[in-house]
Amino acid sequence: MSDKNTEDLLSLAPKPAHKHFGAALTRWFLTGLVIAGPVGITLYVAWWAINAVDNFVKPLVPHQYWPDNFLPVNIPGFGLLIALATITILGFLAANFLGRQLVQLSESILARVPLVSVLYRSLKQIFETVVNQSSQSFKQVGLIEYPRPGLWALVLISTPARGEIAEKVHEVEEVLSCFLPTTPNPTSGYLLFVPRSQVTILNMSTEDAAKMIISAGLVSPDYQAATAKLAAEAEEKLKKTA
Repeated sequence: MSDKNTEDLLSLAPKPAHKHFGAALTRWFLTGLVIAGPVGITLYVAWWAINAVDNFVKPLVPHQYWPDNFLPVNIPGFGLLIALATITILGFLAANFLGRQLVQLSESILARVPLVSVLYRSLKQIFETVVNQSSQSFKQVGLIEYPRPGLWALVLISTPARGEIAEKVHEVEEVLSCFLPTTPNPTSGYLLFVPRSQVTILNMSTEDAAKMIISAGLVSPDYQAATAKLAAEAEEKLKKTA
């Protein structure tokens, strides 16, 4: 019998039971890791954020008002609740005439302080942009050829370019403000101003794009599901306008 026939017979022979059990254990572990990993990391980040706010806010509250004095256990989140309530009350006060006058007075004082005025104006502009345009920002995902023709990169499309940039760059067609995130950390990246004709708009949602970027392409969204979702949304809009 030839060596090839011997190898074929050995490949057909049943594998030892311990190898089957080892493969099953590996499969079960990986399945459990897929389930427990995201849950554990999410709970850890949430717990860290709550404790960070508590450690910052609780020392500002008189100790006699801490819930730890009235309850047998330490309940986290008290500082977070105080912060949320304080921010809401601040917004309520700033919405009336007297509150607006106080805000303008404080801004005028900060504007006279060197360095602090630059930092304050920059942070205020960022927060106003995020809050006022949260319903419009990063609603579309696109592809651009980057860093050279023939290579494609995912970008998050915010708004058409405005102000001086739009005036200087805009010649024939509209220019889009695109954010090119890095992998696996999508919070950093590059701001690019790209002509609309050079951006290929995708049906992919921003959430699916973020998953794909963070996973370095290992998680790919379902194209058929995304297309069906867009079709359903378009049909719903037609029903509302009819």
